[in-house]
Amino acid sequence: MGCFLHLSSSVSHLCWMSSHFIMSVRKRTVREARNAFQSSKATNPKVMVDYYTTWAENYEEDHRLMSFQSPHLAVDFLSEHFIGSPEETRVLDVACGTGYIAKLMKGLGYRHFVGVDGSKGMLELAAKTGLYQDLKLALLGTEPLPVETSAFDVVIITGALDAGFVPVSVIRELCNAAKPGGLVCMARGDHTGAPAAKYKEDLQKELHMMEEEGLWSLVGTKLTDRYMEDPHLVYDGDEEGIQEKQYISGTVYLYRTSISASM
Repeated sequence: MGCFLHLSSSVSHLCWMSSHFIMSVRKRTVREARNAFQSSKATNPKVMVDYYTTWAENYEEDHRLMSFQSPHLAVDFLSEHFIGSPEETRVLDVACGTGYIAKLMKGLGYRHFVGVDGSKGMLELAAKTGLYQDLKLALLGTEPLPVETSAFDVVIITGALDAGFVPVSVIRELCNAAKPGGLVCMARGDHTGAPAAKYKEDLQKELHMMEEEGLWSLVGTKLTDRYMEDPHLVYDGDEEGIQEKQYISGTVYLYRTSISASM
């Protein structure tokens, strides 16, 4: 009986400790997530990757809080047009972050992933998924894409094609990494501001120029008016109580590389 009382006391103490721990773990708020997105751009590339390393632990949760749909939109659109065996497909996940794209694609049968990102902290979390055969550290735009040419059946990049992140010039490297007849899938949001507008204009010019050069052909685009909650909004009051959410639009681009053209 004494042992039972002692055990009950220990269990009660453990239950109290567990409850106390759960209460002490504060959940991220939408305001914190919004602030994180607003702070993620930097003119200095090193400052930017250092920020992403510190953001890594909260990265996926903040994207969930902001209703970030880019990975889902890209993977769904890619799947609608993909012909072949996912199990045998080599996927290059560019700006892979914590590995969310690979997690989504695994559910569709894809098994072979190589990831590239500029943040060591992000790559460490991506490695923990156990889904990547190789992960490479590279700051795109200042360093070349560190992969073989014409090596991947699918090349995918989501969320990184915007001013202050991955420059437009990297688009040709994505095309170069895909096998002849391979697919390049890109998803991006229409962020506000003059730099974002200029980036989109330059991107459209580059995409069309590469078509004219015979490097690839457009499979299709998909537009959405709910790419993610608008991260640029600033509220004076309590934004947690706001019922009507505001979103930015976005686009998924899907291209098939030319079988005959060489880069």
